[in-house]
Amino acid sequence: MANNLEEIKKLSIEKLNTRLEDCHESMINMRFQKVLGDLEYPQKIKTIKKEIAQIKTVLREHDLGIGENKS
Repeated sequence: MANNLEEIKKLSIEKLNTRLEDCHESMINMRFQKVLGDLEYPQKIKTIKKEIAQIKTVLREHDLGIGENKS
């Protein structure tokens, strides 16, 4: 997973959308694991949320034409 904003900004729009779907799936799985008590690293939920927010921000910047991302 891309952990910093610079790596996320370098990805194409298609890859960003794929990464966003993957993050949402991971988030759903982690929530189930948390409820069942099987989640080994609860702090990863925060990390995934942050990555989802960063990806959405980059996608929105692209929509508005203010991002550096050229697809």
